[in-house]
Amino acid sequence: MKFFVDTAEIDAIADLNDLGMVDGVTTNPSLIMKSGRDILEVTKEICDLIDGPVSAEVVAMKADAMIAEGRKLAEIAENIAVKVPLTWDGLKACKVLSGEGHMVNVTLCFSANQALLAAKAGATFISPFIGRLDDINLDGMELIADIRTIYDNYGFETQILAASIRTVNHITDAARIGADVITAPPAVIKAMASHPLTEKGLDAFMKDWAKTGQKIL
Repeated sequence: MKFFVDTAEIDAIADLNDLGMVDGVTTNPSLIMKSGRDILEVTKEICDLIDGPVSAEVVAMKADAMIAEGRKLAEIAENIAVKVPLTWDGLKACKVLSGEGHMVNVTLCFSANQALLAAKAGATFISPFIGRLDDINLDGMELIADIRTIYDNYGFETQILAASIRTVNHITDAARIGADVITAPPAVIKAMASHPLTEKGLDAFMKDWAKTGQKIL
């Protein structure tokens, strides 16, 4: 499974990238706002930092404007994935941009039918939003499973990018089902290393070690 980091914070990306935990980055207008940076400037810096896809989102609502913005974003670096919403205009933009050889991430997916349309339009990635479905008492993982089945049935190459990841359990479940990619905030990815029994065992080891009075260095 590929790990994408859902942030526009350079230091957080670099920290995880040093450990080999970054296969790509996803950004959106809200994350750009939190960073307080210019979208073109911060996106270029991220693209220079990592080799994998960096999703940069259009903000236009109509297809022609989305296409123009997508082309502008794609000029930033070769590893840009243009992010478009799963609307009819977004699908039109996806078809054109993917036809021009650009990676396209179709976002805000909430149904298997939407995911099927995105694959037909040539999307590189489809981003189903797990957490937001859970918020309204729907099963986000059921959507991931449905998309996986449909894509496998027909050999679609569009990668399932599980998004709106809120917990480490979301990551485990997405991996079990067979999502190609997850994108999660840095804190959630780091939380994968935590387990109370690990902490308890380490505490016991350190107390026993202290009693020996020894040092390694």
